[in-house]
Amino acid sequence: MTAAPHPVPESGARPTPGLRERKKAKTRTAIREATFRLVRTQGYEATTVEQIADAAEVSPSTVFRYFPVKEDIVLTDEYGRVLEDALRDRPAGEPLLDSLRTVLHGPLAAALRADDDLTRLRTRLMVDVPAVRSRMMQSMSVTGRMLCRVLADRTGRHPDDLDVRILAMGIAGALLEVSLYWAERDYRDDLTALLDRALTALARGLDG
Repeated sequence: MTAAPHPVPESGARPTPGLRERKKAKTRTAIREATFRLVRTQGYEATTVEQIADAAEVSPSTVFRYFPVKEDIVLTDEYGRVLEDALRDRPAGEPLLDSLRTVLHGPLAAALRADDDLTRLRTRLMVDVPAVRSRMMQSMSVTGRMLCRVLADRTGRHPDDLDVRILAMGIAGALLEVSLYWAERDYRDDLTALLDRALTALARGLDG
């Protein structure tokens, strides 16, 4: 969940992407799909940006324009937007952790299940490839900043408020650890149940 989400209008209406945005989205998708096809057949380390560009029918410079480093192709997704949109659709007075529980059991869980094979591959790369895991830790702040915006809107505080930042990054870290734990245990656990367990741990700490 590392895609940089875009703000949603207060009315809740979703803007219709223009032709330019649709073309950019198509290019991003082509690059990601080409990457995962190559990774599945020859592994992550053997897959080069030049190979990705050739398979996606774009130039290497285009790949780098959309994804500054190869690891970003693996980590960038649309789930951040799904999460933000779903949270903003929840009642304003609902406690944030309750909103998160509903979202993680509903829209986000459905999105993850719909792309289950890819979700498993991405989380496996996060566990097995040090460069991917390191980049994931660096980019976790994207999800944290999105949560800061949602929290600020809910509470009337500034997104840069320390308490807001602490809670937002705590949630972002919990989501990351759930992904890693799930992959480390060879996907034996139910992902939705793990997400629910993470929220319970955030709410009660280790004394519950």
